[in-house]
Amino acid sequence: MLKELKSLIAVSHEGTFAAAGQKIGLTQAAISAQMKRLEEELNLVLFERNGRAAQLTPAGHTVLLQAKEIVGLCQELGTDKPPTAPAQQTIQLGAIASLQRTILPAVLAQVHNQHSGCRSRIVPGVSLDLYNMVDSGELDLAAIIKPPFSLPSELRWTTLASEPFELIAAKKWADHDWESLLRTQPFIRYDRVSFGGRQVDRFLRKNKIHPHEICELDELDAITELVRHQVGIALVPKTLSQPHWPSDIQAWSLGDKGFHREVGLVHRISHAPSSAMQTMLAIWPQLVQEQMAQSVAP
Repeated sequence: MLKELKSLIAVSHEGTFAAAGQKIGLTQAAISAQMKRLEEELNLVLFERNGRAAQLTPAGHTVLLQAKEIVGLCQELGTDKPPTAPAQQTIQLGAIASLQRTILPAVLAQVHNQHSGCRSRIVPGVSLDLYNMVDSGELDLAAIIKPPFSLPSELRWTTLASEPFELIAAKKWADHDWESLLRTQPFIRYDRVSFGGRQVDRFLRKNKIHPHEICELDELDAITELVRHQVGIALVPKTLSQPHWPSDIQAWSLGDKGFHREVGLVHRISHAPSSAMQTMLAIWPQLVQEQMAQSVAP
């Protein structure tokens, strides 16, 4: 694999497979075959397949840092040069908006305080996109809503919290029941593209409820604001970021018809995760539990 790692470094320096081949005395086809072999060996996508330029993916940048360290150590074999400092640890992390606003800053603070050489890159997005980026190797880890399908064997899921869905409406509807409101009042729908929105859609179809839909969007804070302005009612999760509804909103539990969304972490199974990655995986559940305890404290 050492030859492939040297070629990867050359590609990063020269910008194309052809230029890298000229630099180290190989054909473009040979460089291309080496990079394909390296990707297959690591089970990662290292390059964006767009145009002639060889653009590294986030996973590719991480492997490049590791490759430089490995090649450097090999060049020092047999010399009396003292060991170099360990390579900078990099974590590529995705997170949905609600977790970026709440738990993520505390997680990053602890990871960086414990691992001074660590570098983190945070990618925002919806759960489906972030899941796909972990699956393709572009992200190391993502904090998302649990997918409604089985995960492949190389991915692992860790549940952080279970968030119940509730019906929310303006206070003027406080003396009505949730089902009658869903059947009669304007409905603000949680985007069906999102994992949580799919759960709402299944709930409505299962209970044969066909609401008068007037708006569909993914941002939960925006949905809450629309409800506060009496635009309509909504079925949304009671999230970690909003353990209590605003005073001018009435909320209803769905009782025995209730359902939840699971918030958690998805990451690739690694036999040798970095120390920073191990810390991050351990700290997320701990901080979530602390926040949940604070939200129910009198």
